Amino acid sequence: MNTIYGIRSILEAIDSKTNIDKVWLLKGQKNSIAKSLEYKLKKNNISYSFVPIERLERFKSKNHQGAVASISPVVFDNLEDVVSKNIYKKQNPIYLILDNITDMRNIGAIIRSASATGVTNIILPKTESGRINADTVKTSSGAIFSVSISKVDHIKDAIFLLKSNNIKIICVTEKAKKTIYETELKNPLAIVMGSEKKGISNSVIKISDRSVKLPMKGKIDSLNVSVACATVLYEIIRQREFS
Repeated sequence: MNTIYGIRSILEAIDSKTNIDKVWLLKGQKNSIAKSLEYKLKKNNISYSFVPIERLERFKSKNHQGAVASISPVVFDNLEDVVSKNIYKKQNPIYLILDNITDMRNIGAIIRSASATGVTNIILPKTESGRINADTVKTSSGAIFSVSISKVDHIKDAIFLLKSNNIKIICVTEKAKKTIYETELKNPLAIVMGSEKKGISNSVIKISDRSVKLPMKGKIDSLNVSVACATVLYEIIRQREFS
């Protein structure tokens, strides 16, 4: 994960269209150049947060000058373009929406399974999500470079876009009554997976088309999200290709 230090360096990176993933700004800066950076971050829809000096000094370089940016190792695709492209090609897509998943290694493992099962696109929120970093790349075993990934401002906006294009939204949650094996998965769809701690947001569940669960027969009542995701994706493949 490449890192940029300093306000001027980050401004230059934005102007050169560098794929910036996240920016950390020192709290309380009121000078004009800091305000200029904040303006450009908003204008270019780049995720940023204000942090205390101690947070910035965790980075390897102490010469941060009040701002640090991370560059993503992948280029994110525009979701609307991905959807339009698949409609034009008349494909039967599988979208994967990750809600509240912050562990970078879990995201990497999910990306690896997504690549193996031909997922069309993975959708991540710009906030409340783990960043794509070196751990993610390593855990994905390089699969991250072969899967389309999009970042969106809000998960619900992505869901409304997909639904408007006749793509069914299916949430995988222990709150569901029916299992994944009782659900038809042969048509265009988007699978929503949530973190083990927070799960899928209630507001997301409410606007989905249906919720399903994985049957749990032992004393453990949940699976690691990457394992659960792989199980669901292979059930989609089974239904589409072997039934």
